[in-house]
Amino acid sequence: MIKVLIVDDSAAIRALLRDIISQDKELQLVAEAGDPYEARELIKVHNPDVLTLDVEMPRMDGITFLKNLMRLRPMPVIMLSTLTTKGAEIAIEALESGAIDCLAKPRLLNDGNLEAFAWELISRLKAAASSRRFLMQRKALAEAQALNWQCPEPLMRQQILAIGASTGGTEAIRDVLMAIPEQCPPIVITQHIPPMFSTRFANRLDGCCRMRVHEAADGQVLQPGNAYIAPGDYHMRLHRYAGRMMIRLDQGDPVNRHRPSVDAMFDSLLDGKTENVTAMLLTGMGRDGAQGMRQLFDSGAYTLAQDEQSSMVWGMPAAAVQLGAAAAVLPLSQMAGAVIEHWKQLAAMSV
Repeated sequence: MIKVLIVDDSAAIRALLRDIISQDKELQLVAEAGDPYEARELIKVHNPDVLTLDVEMPRMDGITFLKNLMRLRPMPVIMLSTLTTKGAEIAIEALESGAIDCLAKPRLLNDGNLEAFAWELISRLKAAASSRRFLMQRKALAEAQALNWQCPEPLMRQQILAIGASTGGTEAIRDVLMAIPEQCPPIVITQHIPPMFSTRFANRLDGCCRMRVHEAADGQVLQPGNAYIAPGDYHMRLHRYAGRMMIRLDQGDPVNRHRPSVDAMFDSLLDGKTENVTAMLLTGMGRDGAQGMRQLFDSGAYTLAQDEQSSMVWGMPAAAVQLGAAAAVLPLSQMAGAVIEHWKQLAAMSV
């Protein structure tokens, strides 16, 4: 049984979470707290495997409590936040401060999205409880300051790097992008993330990476030296038009229960010159992206999957490995370097 502690000042939200958790036989709700001070004492008594943490609470805000918890007694935490600009900004800060994942609260407690919210909550609680996030010390990429290779302009306009991730992916994506030089082919990224959060995520990356990072917009033409994040609740697909790659966003049916979906993005790349594609699957629960990566691999793309030891949750990359979709399985610290070595080889062959 996975022991869960709820920390939320809203009695209505606590009741909703209690009802959802009680429906799964693998989860056990051991206690509920209305504020961080109460939570602190309950953690000592119940030693939960994972806790849900509200962002905005009286007496002490969720971020302050999270930082104290990560310093004194690290454990898997799922942040719950409202879909507002402030809530999204705090959610991204929470992920940077050690939270495993962040989930948007349902706007209404009786709307039609409660079933989807329940599935997401249960899945993420289980993934968080089994993660190795706190069994290893996360190391900064040694290559972050060293990878200064200048990609030739013809190669920058031919190649494309496509990255997919879910749970734990916001930090993994940041590590990869920070190690890639500014002069690089266009990068497209699908991270399972709620609406509004994706805007803040893109802005944060833009502030710390050498290339420009944007939340993708419909009709954008891919440009070298730029990375594009799929907006929450929109699939991002790539289409070739007049010899250039263009972004198309849509709200079609979820794929693998996700929108945006990594498979939706990978599948769209099959229509182009797949030998110019590098596809990467990072940490995340489920199987989204694995089948699409296998098709890209079979069509001549260079494919990479993050290894189990460095993944917060080895779900999506594990599924790709099981399908034989990955040309290489590497720790996170070597992913960017492998991509650049691949581009170097292509550049040498074109001379």
